[in-house]
Amino acid sequence: MRDISWSEIFDRIIIPSIANTLEMLFFCFIFSSILGFTVAVALYMTQPGGLRENKAIYSILNGGISILRSFPFMILMVSIIPITRVITGSSIGWVSALIPLTFASTPFMARMIENSIKEVNPALVDAAKSFGASDWQIIFGVVLAEALPSLITGSILSIIHVLNLTTVAGAIGAGGLGASALQYGYQSNNDKVMYSIIVILICMVILIQYTGDRIYKKLKNKCVMEEEDEQKNCSIDRCGSHGFCYIHWRLRDE
Repeated sequence: MRDISWSEIFDRIIIPSIANTLEMLFFCFIFSSILGFTVAVALYMTQPGGLRENKAIYSILNGGISILRSFPFMILMVSIIPITRVITGSSIGWVSALIPLTFASTPFMARMIENSIKEVNPALVDAAKSFGASDWQIIFGVVLAEALPSLITGSILSIIHVLNLTTVAGAIGAGGLGASALQYGYQSNNDKVMYSIIVILICMVILIQYTGDRIYKKLKNKCVMEEEDEQKNCSIDRCGSHGFCYIHWRLRDE
């Protein structure tokens, strides 16, 4: 490959590659979040001692997540090419890469969400039940509200995980920064392209982590301030204890 200028590298290679990577990152995160959230809530509700305990469903979902997480992404991506072709009509390009990316990231997302909501104090769930709250009121009004800071932290890790997967997917035709680093950098012996992409990926990870940390701190401070305000206004005579008053506050808009 002939030596090309920096302007050509950015106009012809870097900018289109960043656009493809961001498209894969955005849509994969949305799809895997929706699917992962659904599976995680099902696991939480059907677990032993859960809101709707069901050992059969829990075992199937838990086992399925463990099996999918054990697959190396490259092998998974190649093995489901027939499924990808049926859904998208092709196995090449960033749109086709969404199928294996979603397959690979959904178990990771589901386990992250499940672990976050499992950290919620069971006493709060029991208190919500004593108020006559429905299962969905408990999930959305208490469990998710309490687990939100942890979910934000986990989501940032998930985004970075998906970004790593997109670079691997680029090696077998998905496009994006990974494909450009391999094709125009490594295979063409062009260090400028390869190391430019490495620096861009590092900057993207730092930016994602920094943004996530800022959101987490603001959200955590807001939750603490709201809880303190509610505790000050809590009437022990009305609710019986500060814990029950807190649940009453959580469920008031549900």
